[in-house]
Amino acid sequence: MRSIKFVLHSAAMSIFLGGALAQAVSVTGTVTNKTTSKPAAGDKVVLVDVQAGMGEVAQATTDAQGRYTLNEPGSGPYLIRVTHQGAGYFIAAPQGGGPGDIPVYDVAAKVDGVFVEADVIEVEADNGQLHVTERYFVHNTSTPPRTEWSPRTFEITLPPDATIAGTAAQRPTGLPTSVKLDQVGAKGHYAFNFPIQPDEGDKDTLFQLEYTLPYNAGKFTFHPQVSLPTQNVGVLMPKSMSFEAGAGSPFQSVQEDPGVLTYVAKNLTPGKALEFTVSGTGSMPREQQGAAQQGESGGQAAGTPGNQPGGGIGEPINTPDPLSKYKWWILGGLALLLAAAAAFLLRKPAGAPGAVGAPSQGFAAAPAYPAASSPAAKNAALLNALKEELFALESEKLSGKVKPEEYAEAKAALETVLKRALKRNS
Repeated sequence: MRSIKFVLHSAAMSIFLGGALAQAVSVTGTVTNKTTSKPAAGDKVVLVDVQAGMGEVAQATTDAQGRYTLNEPGSGPYLIRVTHQGAGYFIAAPQGGGPGDIPVYDVAAKVDGVFVEADVIEVEADNGQLHVTERYFVHNTSTPPRTEWSPRTFEITLPPDATIAGTAAQRPTGLPTSVKLDQVGAKGHYAFNFPIQPDEGDKDTLFQLEYTLPYNAGKFTFHPQVSLPTQNVGVLMPKSMSFEAGAGSPFQSVQEDPGVLTYVAKNLTPGKALEFTVSGTGSMPREQQGAAQQGESGGQAAGTPGNQPGGGIGEPINTPDPLSKYKWWILGGLALLLAAAAAFLLRKPAGAPGAVGAPSQGFAAAPAYPAASSPAAKNAALLNALKEELFALESEKLSGKVKPEEYAEAKAALETVLKRALKRNS
């Protein structure tokens, strides 16, 4: 019972939900253009109802001083979205009538100072398939600060036979959410239609995708391509698999975790040819992720500077393992999927059978998952919700909101709930 109470408390304390459970009030704030350091006049501001499929429930337009006022029709939770030059910016509706100030930036299709700090490729293999999770940590250090955004903001290239299982993105001050990945040009070429906002301190933009590849021969050759200057391309795989760099590909082994193979290529430019081949089968170790995080951070608490995903590699580029601070977070992903499922089941709004509440993310790019009538549709909606909750839980741990012992306790409770739910549906 104590575990379940903690889970419910943790959900209530997620970033925007905790800030929006106030009584119906008017929200007033100022929208400031941080590119020009002036008020943003004439921008559309919208109040978004999280529990009503991210529907718009109130609108306003900023005046000459960038001010706006919105009336909340109920107790929320709500988000506030302002659109500036086509790009959306989001905050949680403040609690108790607090100020709803929102920073925005001018937008351009390309801006100087955008680069990839790390492209991390995690590879596993079983049952004739490769399972790949790839994460891109993207910085925007533009001066003056501007948002890079277009229908093809961030372009990537995947193997032509890749089957995409899920995509997500995270703003510097938000939590990850599912986003659309559009095919552009030849097969295997895709683009994220998602803004790359200027860094907020040491926080950058994260893109993630999961995909599978046929692996019947037990061997596969990757040809990664970078679309932006990239400081690191890292490959992580279980110790039971094998890695072979292609001719001229500057991958080097940077082993720190005895259960994981890690290879890194550094300082890459667009057009640079890369190649590596993987063989064998195996899965990433996940049971010791908490211990791995403690050891890799040198005892530093999760959430401190230099220890957050997307927070920037804090050590010089020539240090032994530029991916070490990401590793515990990366390895924990699939294990937490079970916990995310149970969190979703616990958070489904009362009185709405089959309806899926909006995930606890800090921006409205999250799609609304409609009520599903068929088992297949319900399973699809559940899977989407699982990914959202996975990121939320990881982010809470990274920010230090969840102590290691509480995290382990909650995870065990959530997995129990999920297993019981799955058993009833089998």
